[in-house]
Amino acid sequence: MAGGPVAASGSVGANAPKSKLAGILMVSFACFGGILYGYDTGTISGITAMKDWLRLMGKPTNDLAQHPTGYMITSSQQSLVTSILSLGTFFGALFGSPLSDTLGRRGAIFVACLVFVFGVSMQTGCHTFALFVVGRVFAGLGVGIVSTAIPMYLSECSPKWIRGAVVSGYQWAITIGLLLASVVNNATQDRDDHSAWRIPTAVQLIWAFVLSVGMIWLPESPRFLVKKGRLDAAAASLGRLTSLPPNDPEVEFELNDIQAALKEEEELGESSYLDCFRPTHNKILLRTLTGIFIQAWQQLTGINFIFYYGTAFFQNSGIKDPFLTTVATNIVNVFMTLPGMWGVERFGRRTLLIWGAAWMCMCEFLVAIIGVTISVQNTSGQKGLVALVCLYIAGFASTWGPIAWVITGEIFPLNVRAKAMSLSVASNWLWNFGIGYATPYLVNTGPGNAGLQVKVFFIWGSTCACCVIFAYFCVPETKGLSLEQIDILYQNSTPLTSVKYRRELLANDVHVSDKTGKVHTDDRASDEKV
Repeated sequence: MAGGPVAASGSVGANAPKSKLAGILMVSFACFGGILYGYDTGTISGITAMKDWLRLMGKPTNDLAQHPTGYMITSSQQSLVTSILSLGTFFGALFGSPLSDTLGRRGAIFVACLVFVFGVSMQTGCHTFALFVVGRVFAGLGVGIVSTAIPMYLSECSPKWIRGAVVSGYQWAITIGLLLASVVNNATQDRDDHSAWRIPTAVQLIWAFVLSVGMIWLPESPRFLVKKGRLDAAAASLGRLTSLPPNDPEVEFELNDIQAALKEEEELGESSYLDCFRPTHNKILLRTLTGIFIQAWQQLTGINFIFYYGTAFFQNSGIKDPFLTTVATNIVNVFMTLPGMWGVERFGRRTLLIWGAAWMCMCEFLVAIIGVTISVQNTSGQKGLVALVCLYIAGFASTWGPIAWVITGEIFPLNVRAKAMSLSVASNWLWNFGIGYATPYLVNTGPGNAGLQVKVFFIWGSTCACCVIFAYFCVPETKGLSLEQIDILYQNSTPLTSVKYRRELLANDVHVSDKTGKVHTDDRASDEKV
């Protein structure tokens, strides 16, 4: 069932693989929205390195060592065109909250697709740098709404025993989008006309069409429908997700639990953005700050340095075929997300975040140390750098990439979920914008630039060390819990004691009573694996 406790011992365990497969597949389709995010993020790295785009948007240069195409844009232009998408997504993420609470999770996704198509169309048909930038702003608005609405939809509709893997599928779709972008860029890079960059840009219209058409057939989130008081519609939606009749005892049991949790929250009054920062009994302030900072730290791992500026970085490092190298790094990103989707339910969220950050920290410091001690003519050394970058990407893809979305999708109570998630996702895009805008100035050489080049990995390694500390002290273990049980966990434990308390919740099948609105412990044993 979609995130709630079971009605009777063994009833779900026996039927889960058969009865819930259809619901899982339906919900998982929404992960496709990650392709919009990933493709739009990944395509700009190659487009801004293409000769025709630089010829149209930039100016000629005789510095062929730094600009092999014979054309260039300034660091400020490169910062603007790369990072402006993230500024649009920042506001889109904030808009995602009122849209999701007003139109529903599905309705918000439809609006996002329309806005995204408008922005992509503007980029595809433009002839000026300014219009291209404006198009990226509108595309960013659409991506921002998607990045709030889809993880929320996935978390609210997925069965608790596989919720982490399903929400991780959103990150997997992002990596697939990045890979597709690098493949299409590589296929069109040698064209000497506008099609070189217009084809990769226009392909995004296909992804928006597939997502919007597919969402027509998916049910609305039952938790959103309960919040709106549409209980019959919520029962029908939950029935579709569980392949059970709307009046089945399991469906009624879960709806009662959702209603009880919502009633307890609503007794505190109408929620607002300010309520996301109140130090309440269920630790809303801690949860909001955890969501905001986990998305910030995900960006501060430095991963988008590779996907925004990887082509130019490898080119300046002496790699002969930077486009092909970018494809290779994206392949690693896609396939190493799969172990993360499995591991998030096998090892838990907290453990993978801690060890993943430690692994990335080690790899990035090695990249920085080796990078400053070898020359660009050292072929073996440059290959070693690429290998270390791939190992770093593997660490990100299997831990912080998917799990940051899992955490922000499941730690908030229903009454403030849309608002708190929009703040968390907006944090992701704000830092994405800041890093995207600052990186050319940090990395590039020349007047007004820091000229760090490969030494920038000393910064990313240090931030990954901070990620270890953050995950240890601020992120609880929520594996296998329903969204309502996570609320109970926050009320009665801390991140440091959450692992033990989670076991108690699952062993005793603790849930929220629909009659009293208080925490109630059932003596029956849970059929979920602890």
